[in-house]
Amino acid sequence: MNEVNFALPKKNLVFILAGLVLLILGYALMTGGGTTDPNVFPEEQMFSFRRITLAPFLILLGFAVEVFAIMYVPKGK
Repeated sequence: MNEVNFALPKKNLVFILAGLVLLILGYALMTGGGTTDPNVFPEEQMFSFRRITLAPFLILLGFAVEVFAIMYVPKGK
């Protein structure tokens, strides 16, 4: 059977998946906070720590992991 060689090693693919999980989690934490009543502005929900600080941090961390995953060269055999 022929062995299939990918452009990136398995370790890099694991890092890419970890970065994608961080990105998805960051975007998921940023959602919500809306209201059906146009006269009500839920300031404490829209400007919470989760949406203003935590979610953007996770998104930036996810992109950093993606760049690392692409650039990382494992110690060879």
